[in-house]
Amino acid sequence: MNLGTFFFFSLQIQDLPYSFAPMASTQFLCQHLLFSSFGTNGSTPNTLLSCKKSNLSLSSFRHRSSSFDRKAQNRRATASDSKTGRRQVEIVYDPDERINRLADEVDKNTSLSRLSLFSPCKINVFLRITRKREDGFHDLASLFHVISLGDMIKFSQSPMKSKDRLSTNVPGVPLDDKNLIIKALNLYRKKTGSDNFFWIHLDKKVPTGAGLGGGSSNAATALWAANQFSGGLATEKELQEWSGEIGSDVPFFFSHGAAYCTGRGEVVEDIPPPIPLDMPMVLIKPQQACPTGEVYKRLRLDQSSSVDPLTLLEKITQMGISQDVCINDLEPPAFEVLPSLKLLKKRVLAAGRGQYDAVFMSGSGSSIVGIGSPEPPQFVYDDDEYKDAFVSEARFLTRRENQWYTELNSTTSSFESPADLSQTVE
Repeated sequence: MNLGTFFFFSLQIQDLPYSFAPMASTQFLCQHLLFSSFGTNGSTPNTLLSCKKSNLSLSSFRHRSSSFDRKAQNRRATASDSKTGRRQVEIVYDPDERINRLADEVDKNTSLSRLSLFSPCKINVFLRITRKREDGFHDLASLFHVISLGDMIKFSQSPMKSKDRLSTNVPGVPLDDKNLIIKALNLYRKKTGSDNFFWIHLDKKVPTGAGLGGGSSNAATALWAANQFSGGLATEKELQEWSGEIGSDVPFFFSHGAAYCTGRGEVVEDIPPPIPLDMPMVLIKPQQACPTGEVYKRLRLDQSSSVDPLTLLEKITQMGISQDVCINDLEPPAFEVLPSLKLLKKRVLAAGRGQYDAVFMSGSGSSIVGIGSPEPPQFVYDDDEYKDAFVSEARFLTRRENQWYTELNSTTSSFESPADLSQTVE
């Protein structure tokens, strides 16, 4: 018997109150299984249950249980801890018929059951702050470009029409409506009247507080996903317009990957990629972040660059990347907030002479970008100061009309219909 096809629960008999500690990615599913299957019959107040299995879905419930005798619900093996004398019981659990019916109901009522989408981040090749507005925000002019570093988000349509459930692989990410993914799904339902709710797992790779727009990209990706599940109720233009209600950077991700952005960032002008897509780069983000609000508080417009941003765009389009065009007006205030970031940029420039065409900060920090090589300078590996720094290579990225972004070396996003599910078990 292949035990990998079952769920495993560890049951310890001890003097503790009943509690449940599932893996984050299976929290909502395991809770349902545990309390419906153990809650009234098998559990006692002195039971601690912990789920060891992750990356589960309703469809995988159905496939795994259908291959075995469903009457054989439990397999037990007992062992004793020689130090504590505590008995441990290992339970192999085959989901019951009700879970299979639940999965069937989801597949029957929707043409799309699951969807995995790449959620890429961006860099600001140049960033000019042009004025402070009466509403307290600042107008900017910037060349935004999507890059190949990104998160993966998995969406499964929930049979329960009441709440979205979000899980993630990293601590510290909000799982409620403070998360931009949940905000995006709420906004989509408000705008379209859709009653679809989702189970979402965010596989986070983009660091937070990096000036890379990872959260904004997650929100745009969630809007795109919700629209796919609803059969395309909204146009791309409508999604882009609505997304400005979530955040200033979100509309950019509905471009095709390269855009000249103005206003607060929400005025997006699609442009042909001005930089070769195979141009390599390296991202270096120290452990410390730059709070965006604090950076803008220290911004002094009278000391910022006076170069016309359209001149920068024209020069990049005609002559490519160079240090003199990669201007970021937020660097001086960010370097005041985080002096070590200024030192990092100087050291990358000095150590990488001839290696990088340009070195600059993205957004409000704290990522330093080196264009021209995928490798960081050796000191990033050698110095203890950077032992916890985030380092990643990347490329520029675009998307095709009516398709979402795809990970490099991946041909398509994963669109899984019920027919596909018979061959896909996660």
